[in-house]
Amino acid sequence: MRTTGDPRKVEHLMALEGAPERLYLFEANLIEEGSFDSAVDGCDGIFHTASPVFLSLDDLQAEAAELIEPAVKGTLNVLRSCSKVSSIKRVVVTSSLSSVISTKNPQNPDVVIDEIWFSVMKQRCAHFLQWYPLSKTLAEEAARRFEDENGIDLVTMHPGFVFGPLLQPTLNLTSEAFVNLIKEGNEIWHNVVYRYVDVRDVAHTHILAFENPSASGRYCLVGSVIYSSEALKILNRLYPSLNLSANTTENQAATPPCQVSKERAKSLGLNFTPLEVSLKDTVENLKEKNILSF
Repeated sequence: MRTTGDPRKVEHLMALEGAPERLYLFEANLIEEGSFDSAVDGCDGIFHTASPVFLSLDDLQAEAAELIEPAVKGTLNVLRSCSKVSSIKRVVVTSSLSSVISTKNPQNPDVVIDEIWFSVMKQRCAHFLQWYPLSKTLAEEAARRFEDENGIDLVTMHPGFVFGPLLQPTLNLTSEAFVNLIKEGNEIWHNVVYRYVDVRDVAHTHILAFENPSASGRYCLVGSVIYSSEALKILNRLYPSLNLSANTTENQAATPPCQVSKERAKSLGLNFTPLEVSLKDTVENLKEKNILSF
């Protein structure tokens, strides 16, 4: 953590079952070399999940520096610290589907994206100021080079749009987008494609990838590929009092709903949470935290 003194970032962690006996918190800086040395010392496995997502659309050039450097340099700093510890058997890194999907390959309903896809359109991402997919692509490339040069056992996870029940009391980027989808559900909006995955499935697969000796390479994590209008229809059926509408400005989304392979994730023993269960659990969790009220 950048700081262990912020109650908003610490209290919900220390409240977890067994946390007082088994959870240790360390302060570290992603872009400071050696910052993770003490945290990883003596560990068997490491999960590197930290990377900035989106900051502000007010200054896209500044956002480039705020996203790319921590993603790339932060990943390498964690891996360098891990390479110093002989007890570490494997490092599992949270990447993104965006480092898989940004290619020149055609995307339509008959296409199935899998782990052999690699994002190669770095110049296009830079041209259109798409710093997040660029940051995740560059970070994965750097991690793979480090793996090849240092012989570290590295597995990367590539989730799509992650949502689900929150541990923390505040919204993160994707949960805020989910809340906005509900709050603005009676408006007319663009019918976009979501490649959903439940946050609990993402966490579970990280653990499976560490515990399974045969795990290797990359794993795409997407439970459902649907239009946002379809998600709203499910929510409307589950919660009629929300009175959500499926009105859109177009009949089809601008991005075609190509599918994402689940085979490798399932080979680890993952059973994806059904979308309806994820949606219901998320809404109930947000109600419990007084983020949603109806």
